[in-house]
Amino acid sequence: MNQFSDKQLYQLCKKYGTNALMWRRKFTGLLPEVNRRRLYEKRGFSSIFEFAKKLCGLSEKQVRLALNLNERFKDKPALKGLLTSGEVSVNKLTRVTSVATPEDEEFWAEKVQQLSKSALETFVKDVKNENQNGLYKPQIEVKSLPGQTLNLDSDVEEELLELQGKGVDVNELLREFLEKRRQEIAQEKEELVAEMGVVPAKSRYIPVKIRRHLQKEHGDMCTIAGCRKSAREIHHTQRFALASNHNPKYLAPVCREHHAIAHAIDVKVQAKKHL
Repeated sequence: MNQFSDKQLYQLCKKYGTNALMWRRKFTGLLPEVNRRRLYEKRGFSSIFEFAKKLCGLSEKQVRLALNLNERFKDKPALKGLLTSGEVSVNKLTRVTSVATPEDEEFWAEKVQQLSKSALETFVKDVKNENQNGLYKPQIEVKSLPGQTLNLDSDVEEELLELQGKGVDVNELLREFLEKRRQEIAQEKEELVAEMGVVPAKSRYIPVKIRRHLQKEHGDMCTIAGCRKSAREIHHTQRFALASNHNPKYLAPVCREHHAIAHAIDVKVQAKKHL
């Protein structure tokens, strides 16, 4: 081992670790059939749990999860196929059991292969909450978060209370401020669009001016309604490959999970358009 550099040693660890995970998934996928045939008894094991532990190091909980998924996927052949083939881990497949139906199980089978576990969890949550995220609308509609309250600095709150005490309609004052802000953002957006002209963008890199505008308009959080995660990506709601521009009207700051979901949905939508 001393002949390996740190980089080479790490690459070997990564390679073997990845292969170990793959073979572990494939072993887990065999368990429903092992259980059906009671193969573990024929080979001298007291239970399928002992069989799985001694041959692959699986816990009883992991075995029960695999068998439970196999039962729940009896009427969902696409998802069951991913389980028994070991193509997808039971941990990811578990995420869709609460939403997948015999009618849409092929859709979910596609998504568990496309999305990371965290993105899949987010997508399932959106679907369960019937969250219309508007990723294909020209403008992202940003809604207030349930249970959210304003966090005003003491000096701001004090000044507003003083004005209210003098008979000033504070609500109207704030409405005027918000309307002025909306107008300024809209004007700035139009100026950016005019500045870009009709010349296609040379790269996918979004100019700093536009990034600053989006931050000013949307803040630092994901623009998907109900999402409380930080915006780490900027999604082109008009596919960049087709539009070749960075029009701020069609850009949405989103978290990594919703960005992955947006592209997963986009692949499906575009495929349907070309049928």
